[in-house]
Amino acid sequence: MPISEQLLDILCCPRTKVPVRLLDDPSLQRLNAAAAAGRLRYADGGTVDRPLEEALVTADGETVYRIDASIPVMLVDRAIPTAQIPNWSPHPSPQRKEGGPANAGPPSR
Repeated sequence: MPISEQLLDILCCPRTKVPVRLLDDPSLQRLNAAAAAGRLRYADGGTVDRPLEEALVTADGETVYRIDASIPVMLVDRAIPTAQIPNWSPHPSPQRKEGGPANAGPPSR
């Protein structure tokens, strides 16, 4: 079950308060490749030892939070800093409109 848009609209990084969005598939694959190679660490220094099925990334692209069983793991210690991934640049996703979900269209009149 995917994460709901309503939940996504209220989530932010617990450390920086930067909004988050779903991580796109190509970026998720790069992240998982780094984890499989043993090069990926959580903020607390622990090794990311299993692939991520889904993840959230901060709007500035600096931090990733895993989603396990449709539940975002928004713990500062379990954040994945993206600075450790060479040439990291998550693919852009649609920008959210103020007060609306990422895929919101123009306001109805």
